[in-house]
Amino acid sequence: MTAERLAPDARGIARAAQLLHAGRLVAFPTETVYGLGGNACDGRAVAAIFAAKARPAFNPLIVHFPDVDAVSAYAVLKGDALRLAQAFWPGPMTLVLPMRAGAGLSPLVTAGLSTVAIRVPDAALARALLTEADCPVAAPSANPSGRVSATTADHVLEHLGDRIDAVLDGGPCDVGVESTILQPGPDGTRLLRPGGLPAEAVEDCLGRPLLAPEVSERPTAPGALASHYAPKGRVRLNVEHPRDGETLLGFGPVACALNLSPAGDLVEAAANLFGHLHRLDAMGVTAIAVSPIPDHGLGRAINDRLARAAAPRG
Repeated sequence: MTAERLAPDARGIARAAQLLHAGRLVAFPTETVYGLGGNACDGRAVAAIFAAKARPAFNPLIVHFPDVDAVSAYAVLKGDALRLAQAFWPGPMTLVLPMRAGAGLSPLVTAGLSTVAIRVPDAALARALLTEADCPVAAPSANPSGRVSATTADHVLEHLGDRIDAVLDGGPCDVGVESTILQPGPDGTRLLRPGGLPAEAVEDCLGRPLLAPEVSERPTAPGALASHYAPKGRVRLNVEHPRDGETLLGFGPVACALNLSPAGDLVEAAANLFGHLHRLDAMGVTAIAVSPIPDHGLGRAINDRLARAAAPRG
């Protein structure tokens, strides 16, 4: 089986929605990365997502909706959560919320937790598909588990083309790193994963600092495993001078094989991150050195992904 490549038009959207209703898997672009979509209420479809990605079943999934109003039937949205939703949805933010009784989501989506991770993406094509599908769509990043996320349809087809049914080709993603994951609670809002929405913007909205994630051996949010987003080559971070045999992934005005942003622009670096890691894989690089990245704004998300890429692998 080879996945269909669907055009980003009314016919392609209708075909993608038809496949989702039939319990099949469709990759589609958001503003962050490509997601691997399946009907979140269909247990077989959700199980197929885990199988296609070879993803651990204890790692929950993000459920996508076309607008804020559609969320209320599945999760409790109030207080800080409602304030954040009104400020940043649609956009690169995921909220971990209490799930409503009788929501009808597959237990595989939440990994058996009482909470559900929800996002309203900003990409017009994604929201058009979600509106046409008229069902909650579970969609982790469209890549094998633990590997580099996909930011183009070609990335999806290269790694998952024989495991899924279709990819809706909307071109390259604008943001290039996954969503920021937040969990509002009675004690404040926790930053579970840095991402495309800078933490500083969230703190400005709430008027107080974010809380650090609680230590747990079991992930409470998607993308929280220690080793994740990994290229084939070993990764060493904060490198000013690469060792013999290392290929430098640069940032700023440095001599290197590939540069995330020669101008030192964090937005450009985030957009290029996964694409450059894919290119290093294609080049057969076995040892990657990465220039220091400023740890503020989108730099926090970039450094989070690079730290997971460099983590020891099982």
